[in-house]
Amino acid sequence: MALPVRRKLPHTSPQWVADGSKFFITINCEPPGKNQLCRTGTGEGVLDAVRFNHEKFGWDVVMCLLMPDHLHAIISFPSQPGMVTVIKNWKKYVAVKYGIEWQRDFFDHRLRDHHELIEKSSYILMNPIRRGLCQHPEDWLWIFRPTPTPSPPC
Repeated sequence: MALPVRRKLPHTSPQWVADGSKFFITINCEPPGKNQLCRTGTGEGVLDAVRFNHEKFGWDVVMCLLMPDHLHAIISFPSQPGMVTVIKNWKKYVAVKYGIEWQRDFFDHRLRDHHELIEKSSYILMNPIRRGLCQHPEDWLWIFRPTPTPSPPC
């Protein structure tokens, strides 16, 4: 009996999805269970690559949290070149620079409202606690959350 073949997931957003929509993203390492991301040097480098894309407008990050064998993020993407190309290029850069072995694809879920944003943000922050890696969300080192830019004075 043949094993099931993993289908390639579509990541194109319908035309009616507004630019700037936020997506919950999960990117897994291969093989699962091996700590590739939460290591000194590698973890900082991966988060620096996230920060670089954020600052150069490749994507707009709400947060990105590394776990040993995967990452979770909430990100919005420019319509061009789009989510697939931006993530593909980023994964390729990180794989070459830091030796990360990524699974072929990634998971995305468009956040439809503020309630989903709060729910997924909480899920991401609690992930290291659920896995017994720390006691409190603020104890976890492997996270990037951009500091908000202050509004200009009136």
